[in-house]
Amino acid sequence: MMLAGCASASADPGSGEATGDDLTEVRLGYFANVTHAPALVGLSEGLFQDALGDVDLKTEVFNAGPAAIEALSAGAIDATYIGPNPSINTFIQSGGESAHIIAGATSGGAALVVRDGIDTPEDLAGKNIATPQLGNTQDVALRSWLAEEGFETSTSGGGDVTITPTENAQTLTLFQDGQLDGAWLPEPWVSRLVVEAGAHVLVDEQDLWPDGNFPTTVLLVRAEFAAEHPAVVEELLEGHIAAVQWLDENKEEAPTVINDALEEATGKRLADEVLTRALENVTFTVDPHAETFETLVENGLAAGTQKEGSIKGLFDLRALNALLEKDGAEPVSAADLGEE
Repeated sequence: MMLAGCASASADPGSGEATGDDLTEVRLGYFANVTHAPALVGLSEGLFQDALGDVDLKTEVFNAGPAAIEALSAGAIDATYIGPNPSINTFIQSGGESAHIIAGATSGGAALVVRDGIDTPEDLAGKNIATPQLGNTQDVALRSWLAEEGFETSTSGGGDVTITPTENAQTLTLFQDGQLDGAWLPEPWVSRLVVEAGAHVLVDEQDLWPDGNFPTTVLLVRAEFAAEHPAVVEELLEGHIAAVQWLDENKEEAPTVINDALEEATGKRLADEVLTRALENVTFTVDPHAETFETLVENGLAAGTQKEGSIKGLFDLRALNALLEKDGAEPVSAADLGEE
């Protein structure tokens, strides 16, 4: 499912993508995580392709947000499912020119899990905690929470608590081998460490947000692509909305479909107990919870993983809300951070 990209379609006639109304291919990134289930279902059930019609869908699987942003910025992909903090970072670093969030995908499903003997925040002093990647959404959440608890950390390692950005599968292995004391992760990795490695939850991130609502995954589109191909972006959104609706309407069938998709992407299935636990901790929604993003910016600044800058214009929810209105559904808010 991996593919090579190019800086732009016009620069590489052999890429399979053309410009204007002759677009033949859209390239979508996602992670093989339960928090990216709308992508998994949209692909496996053919919902994206049904909406896109004659435009072919190509996909690439990523482990964490910064890598997906690198591919998006290089023009290797056109859109990606991703966490909110990398979306914020690319928008600020580009002066608002790189990409826009066009929908939410998932809320919830992230936590700090730790080994036996760690029962309070104070017990974390001198410990080694993993995150998926420096600057990704869970990395920022951990650093921000530790700062609130009075710990000093560093993006280069060291501090009161050592934070070690580590690929998720490796985190599980290192935790089982006793080389990590815990990890702040998205699902299904939270549940995998709990079920397969005996970890327990020290902090459920939903407890840190009003009403428990915080974005874990959004749908981000490269700004240049959206400007050149608005009709295709709308079709992609149609497939995305259909996937979220499918998840809501097919709760009994969803675990099997999600597990089949994970197996196709990674070569492995999740244990039923792991997947059931993971799905209990997430909510699939097209609402990106834009009202949380100013807080996310503050957290990123405090963590030292992003530059200062404005996120006015980060959201473009006009196409989403037009489709929701067409379906008789309530519109979602951009919280004065873009178009809606």
